[in-house]
Amino acid sequence: MKSYAIEVAGLRKRFGNQVVLDGIDLAVPAGAIFALLGPNGAGKTTLIHILSTLVAPDEGTVRVAGYDVVTEKNEVKRSISLTGQYAAVDEMLTGEENLRMICRLVGLTAAESRVRTAEMLSRFDLTPAAKKRVKTYSGGMRRRLDLAISLAASRPILFLDEPTTGLDTMSRRVLWDTILQLKEQGITVFLTTQYLEEADQLADTIAVIAGGRVVATGTPEELKSRVGGEVLELRNAKDEVIRVVPTGGSLREIRRTLNELADTVPQETKVSIRKPSMDDVFIALTTKEQEESAS
Repeated sequence: MKSYAIEVAGLRKRFGNQVVLDGIDLAVPAGAIFALLGPNGAGKTTLIHILSTLVAPDEGTVRVAGYDVVTEKNEVKRSISLTGQYAAVDEMLTGEENLRMICRLVGLTAAESRVRTAEMLSRFDLTPAAKKRVKTYSGGMRRRLDLAISLAASRPILFLDEPTTGLDTMSRRVLWDTILQLKEQGITVFLTTQYLEEADQLADTIAVIAGGRVVATGTPEELKSRVGGEVLELRNAKDEVIRVVPTGGSLREIRRTLNELADTVPQETKVSIRKPSMDDVFIALTTKEQEESAS
């Protein structure tokens, strides 16, 4: 029987007249990386706040680590770690001081705190910068320190709210490796992201949220298969993508699609065929949701 770290059923949340979450159902297996993908304002951060007991739901049931987020708040808090969109570190302290302070706050003795701090600095490749003030750290180093702080107390579930926002490509990939290592250690990782490649590279399962509702759930490959077997990509004379058209992949369908496009695009348009990406999935699903909401 599959064990779930997070279970959500019929979750609704409203702020004033605005419905932010409108009937969310999710089930996250223990030890998996689960990505919640959606545009700004889709309700991703609100869902994270509910799962971490920071905000109460209006309707529905939410269980984290087997505990109800409303009636068993303290048990939930003892089971989770949370890293927000911005690094929650004290810039005037060193990396070592930040970690040691958190270790003491979560109940470790002074001796235990020294050992745990050294362990986390090493684990996140921060030992060389341990005695430097955090204000001298790069964005990637701050995020790694933030993760180390979140994991100072060993918890089975980690929430990451847009963990790579503002990071350069290299720092983002280093953080991806760190997240994958956490999975190898059996930690359940629930992350929100706007980066399609991030969800594709990291997640065992992805849920796409739009308009406060989950519009699709599946593995990256399952979601890509919903777009079609192949995608026609049209580029103009400046080599800019002007249109992406899903197809079933057969010669007959590709030929028919090209004939339909022949009278609507310039003759100098370049056409290429490729496999669908998470970008195609995201655009197809969120566009469909917007069209249905408007109708």
